[in-house]
Amino acid sequence: METKISSSIEEAAEFLNRSQLVAIPTETVYGLAANALDKAAVVEIFNAKQRPSFDPLIVHIGNKSDVALYARQIPANAQKLMDAFWPGPLTVVLPKQEIIPDEVTSGLDTVGIRMPDHPFTLQLLQQLNFPLAAPSANPFGYISPTTPQHVFAQLQNKIPMILDGGPCEVGVESTIVGFEGEVPVVYRLGGLTLEDIRNVCGEIKVEVNSSSDPKAPGMLNSHYAPQKPLYLLKDIASDFSFDNSVAIIVFGDYEVKGNEQVFNLSTNADYKEAAANLFSFLRMLDTDESINKIYAFLLPEFDLGLAINDRLKRAAYKI
Repeated sequence: METKISSSIEEAAEFLNRSQLVAIPTETVYGLAANALDKAAVVEIFNAKQRPSFDPLIVHIGNKSDVALYARQIPANAQKLMDAFWPGPLTVVLPKQEIIPDEVTSGLDTVGIRMPDHPFTLQLLQQLNFPLAAPSANPFGYISPTTPQHVFAQLQNKIPMILDGGPCEVGVESTIVGFEGEVPVVYRLGGLTLEDIRNVCGEIKVEVNSSSDPKAPGMLNSHYAPQKPLYLLKDIASDFSFDNSVAIIVFGDYEVKGNEQVFNLSTNADYKEAAANLFSFLRMLDTDESINKIYAFLLPEFDLGLAINDRLKRAAYKI
């Protein structure tokens, strides 16, 4: 199967209407999309990604009002968050309507739903008469893609089309929020900060612990990982020296210690810039033959630094 990269929304809709897979751009990362109401098409997502069937998918919609078609109950705080942040990097986990296949939710009685903030994908969703199930468009467990070229490098000849919407602006996945009554429970840190959610809802809970029985995507121990070893750093002793086969991912001010290759997520310590750069840096270093090991400093636990650190910790878990 030949994979084309195209900006034609109409062509993407044609493939999806034929129950085929299309990689779609969002503000967070590129997703691997199929008709969320078509069981066979959803199974093909799992096959293409080599994704375990116990890891649920997120359903993408093109209009806020569509959430009632796929969720049985919508807590008042869920509605407040959707009103405040949709379209945007927020996924809400709600009791599902029967129309959503168990293949999408991995057998759970809840479904993650979001309205992405990308003009191409919103227009595409509004042309279709079904929602799209779409995890990140990469082999399971590997670094999420933030450009069409990232998708092509790993899924070429497995899908017919990549809808080219340019590089992703946010660069880390959506924040996933479930509800215990009216209390929001954050299952995955992402492009919407905890401060944003608290400003709307007040009290929240955070349950992003690793799990082999996840309530939402992105909760597994090892995820978002390069093939090369990745080590996390809190500090480097003043007499420690690296050679030029080592890459160090830093944030803000950094003093070079030896001959290490330095990759700064944001020299100005801008969290949004750092998030947008994270996965691109990891992919670049993973394919650079001059690099043998990757080290990364954790960011301050603030703003999007929480989500970036979450991705780095899961990427380094297997080491």
